[in-house]
Amino acid sequence: MRALKFSEFGSVSNLRLVVMPDPKADKATAIVKVVAGSINPSDVKNVQGKMEHTTLPRVPGRDYSGTVVQGPAEWIGAEVWGTGGEIGYSVDGSHAELIAVPIASLRRKPGTLSLEQAAVIGVTYLAAWLGVVEYAQVAAGETLLVIGANGGVGRAVAQIGKSRGARVIGVDRQKLSSEALGAGAIDEFFVLQDKPLESSVRDATNGRGAEVVFDTVGGPMFESALRSLAHRGRLLELASVGDRRVSFDLLDFYHNESQLFGVDTRARDAVASSKLLGTLTPFFEQGTFKPPAIDRAFPLTEGIRAYEEVDRGEVRGRLVLKP
Repeated sequence: MRALKFSEFGSVSNLRLVVMPDPKADKATAIVKVVAGSINPSDVKNVQGKMEHTTLPRVPGRDYSGTVVQGPAEWIGAEVWGTGGEIGYSVDGSHAELIAVPIASLRRKPGTLSLEQAAVIGVTYLAAWLGVVEYAQVAAGETLLVIGANGGVGRAVAQIGKSRGARVIGVDRQKLSSEALGAGAIDEFFVLQDKPLESSVRDATNGRGAEVVFDTVGGPMFESALRSLAHRGRLLELASVGDRRVSFDLLDFYHNESQLFGVDTRARDAVASSKLLGTLTPFFEQGTFKPPAIDRAFPLTEGIRAYEEVDRGEVRGRLVLKP
């Protein structure tokens, strides 16, 4: 099979299009013919050596969709989707013509999604679901502030929060994108300007603050996010732009009885991730959740160029590789 592969960390130019032996099925493993594999920002960081626990050499790519070609008879020909915290890091990933996955992780994709759409759900929606539902347990009537509302995770967070009856406030450095607007999940939105974030949030909540803040930016937004919390509010952190280290007033933190959660989809392997995908399936089939927009699809032969575009931040939606 053909695959993108890297043998040392550094620039995405370290990726090579190579021919590898086809993976083989066994009693615990199925083989999926990859139809589409999303390129997530974390895939780029993986090649650059910014993700922990990656072993080399490695085929990157976490999210995928495709057709089962080897495995249990009842699965042969099934259209499936998947992701996993180990995929592309400690085992070979989806940026290849074939991928080996645990039989226990096989999940049929939602019938309402194309294979290309199914390939861009995994990391984005798992992060949002873990934060909103499992960690923060957002409840009806609460205010959910989404920092980075125009991003893929931000849009997913807004939709999940709205489905749970929350009031959703979005914030970003640019006006609300047409895609985020079309999802119809944001009740109020403001652009980050000279006015401090916490002041805008307090004004919008009669001085109370937001019960839950999902910060997809981190770094420079961390302290403002903390100050935007209501009493006993919950702050969810997914990433950190710029400096990994932050500082904050610990006295204010504990007087407010705030809670801080880290959201890491890599803590869920392919089997655990498949259970979450199964939970998400009805929401996509009912049209409650909408998949991220796909900017373009690239053949595997142009995979390095696609990685370079994601690395430069030139992509409005998702890029997918189609082997």
